[in-house]
Amino acid sequence: MSASQTSDVPTLLVKIFGKDRPGITAGLFDTLAAYSVDVVDIEQVVTRGRMVLCALVTPPPAGLEGDLRATVHSWAESMKMQAEIISGLGDNRPRGLGRSLVTVLGHPLTAESTAAIAARITRAGGNIDRIFRLAKYPVTAVEFAVSGVETEPLRTALVTDAATFGVDIAVVAAGLHRRAQRLVVMDVDSTLIQDEVIELFAAHAGCEDEVAEVTAAAMRGELDFEQSLHARVALLKGLDASVVDKVRSEVRLTPGARTLIRTLKRLGYQVGVVSGGFTQVTDDLKDRLGLDFAQANTLEIVDGRLTGKVTGEIVDRAGKARLLRRFAAEAGVPLAQTVAIGDGANDLDMLNAAGLGVAFNAKPVVREAAHTAVNVPFLDTVLYLLGVTREEVEAADTHDED
Repeated sequence: MSASQTSDVPTLLVKIFGKDRPGITAGLFDTLAAYSVDVVDIEQVVTRGRMVLCALVTPPPAGLEGDLRATVHSWAESMKMQAEIISGLGDNRPRGLGRSLVTVLGHPLTAESTAAIAARITRAGGNIDRIFRLAKYPVTAVEFAVSGVETEPLRTALVTDAATFGVDIAVVAAGLHRRAQRLVVMDVDSTLIQDEVIELFAAHAGCEDEVAEVTAAAMRGELDFEQSLHARVALLKGLDASVVDKVRSEVRLTPGARTLIRTLKRLGYQVGVVSGGFTQVTDDLKDRLGLDFAQANTLEIVDGRLTGKVTGEIVDRAGKARLLRRFAAEAGVPLAQTVAIGDGANDLDMLNAAGLGVAFNAKPVVREAAHTAVNVPFLDTVLYLLGVTREEVEAADTHDED
């Protein structure tokens, strides 16, 4: 039957609530089975050990509904549960066109911010169909399934005001594509790692402050990246090549970076990095972390010393977007199925080209332009934007240890 044909068919909503324990679901449906009812829908939620179980079923044969009600109440009482049975017509109302998944990251997630988000969804014309918790630490992450409004206007309504809510919000279209193979490409400096690699080199050359000032201006979008790169690299002229190994040992991964990459690889995703830094470091990260792709600038080394120049194609703002497209083509992944993560102005073209662009602890100009922003210091929180739960991450880790 079509939805319109079933909308006036009588149904019973059986609701059981109380302390969760094994056997409740089986016991309820054993009880209902004696009345030859069909199951139309089931929903079950457990929160802090308290269960709410709802079963939408067809009515029993004529004359038996009163007996069914009495039997269900008696069974629930024997299980120290409460029961409620409501007569009605049909199934759940059809969801509106336009389905999206709204992921909210809070550190903490307050009642005030949750109320503001729900109200904004309503004002945008959306209806919240389901809410599901993805993680309780290191941040609280919840996912709202929303229908009735298209994804882009919903994203505009929510993401632009996320900072005022005190949370991070990502809005993506719902559908099978979320489970499809993806490519995740991220920036390196201040994203995958906590450092700016050129500043690590500069510290060995005694010009760290000068380089850091130019780097900050470039990341804010105040300077042309290529010009700033050449100016900064020139200050490294004469450094002994042995400094490369020292810098590699000084690199600090961002908290959650290993978990993010390990989990993505287990899910069958491909992972790459693009950097305005240097292959002398990114190639090492590729080997250490098992990355599928890596591209960066290359410091020229002649006779065992840095020349103060870079060789080959410059990886700048436009170059990062080109590399995202190239990696996607090589991986066989549509651009719409790519995720890009970055923090600086030179990441903007890449973030905007990807299916989902994530500004990670980014400069204001980047947060304002990206699809979504993450402002907590844990890189693995990006997993929650992809619908991966903390329990799934931990279960995969445990499985690997067995």
